[in-house]
Amino acid sequence: MNKVVASAADAVADIADGASIAVGGFGLCGIPSVLVRALYEQGTSDLSVVSNNCGVDDLGLGLLLSAHRIARATGSYVGENKEFARQYLAGEIELELTPQGTLAERLRAGGCGIPAFYTPAGVGTQVADGGLPWRYGPDGAVAVASPPKEVRTFDGVDYVLEHGITTEYALVRAARGDRHGNLVFERSARNFNPLAAMAGRVTIAEIEEIVPPGELDPDEIHLPGVFVQRVVPLTWEQAADKHIEKRTIRAMAAGLR
Repeated sequence: MNKVVASAADAVADIADGASIAVGGFGLCGIPSVLVRALYEQGTSDLSVVSNNCGVDDLGLGLLLSAHRIARATGSYVGENKEFARQYLAGEIELELTPQGTLAERLRAGGCGIPAFYTPAGVGTQVADGGLPWRYGPDGAVAVASPPKEVRTFDGVDYVLEHGITTEYALVRAARGDRHGNLVFERSARNFNPLAAMAGRVTIAEIEEIVPPGELDPDEIHLPGVFVQRVVPLTWEQAADKHIEKRTIRAMAAGLR
């Protein structure tokens, strides 16, 4: 099967207003920046996004956020995105915060057909008891709060019930892949990408390097092509266009320590 699509614009053309999308990446690491920009240029709005965070101001999902294209976000970290925090506190966006490990497992569970699971993360907090602000009103009061979740005891330990996540689409980025959609991710850029890809009913992958079918060792494939419906090969310039969220350097000279 040849899943290659001519361009990122063609790949996201059927993503309509109000769609739900799982997006891989962590901060600016491993983000599907080309697909996100194509979605931005297309003008799609009122999106429900599931991602660890929303990038930074004007980069990654921050591009869609700054244009007020995201209506609801599910994630674990507001991060360095000041516009994200402003919109949330101003009641302009709905935000479901969830523990990071729980978010990862909710995506994996959704992709595996598991409707729900129990986890100890969040027991005894508003994650389980309810009351987390999902949306603020114009007056700063909580307009929508999270509902309480079922808690059960197993072997003397309390666990909270969390539901698996599935979305209409998923956008991910891989280092290498073939036209069948088999993907390999590079080190920490692997992060949420395989999990987001599993959760999407239609998963679109932008790939830095396309290789012929059979060249990838089956043991090195991180995500099999069964989870991927569309493949977008990147140009060299697109693949090389990566940003560092926080650049840090170490003073090596003794006099600079």
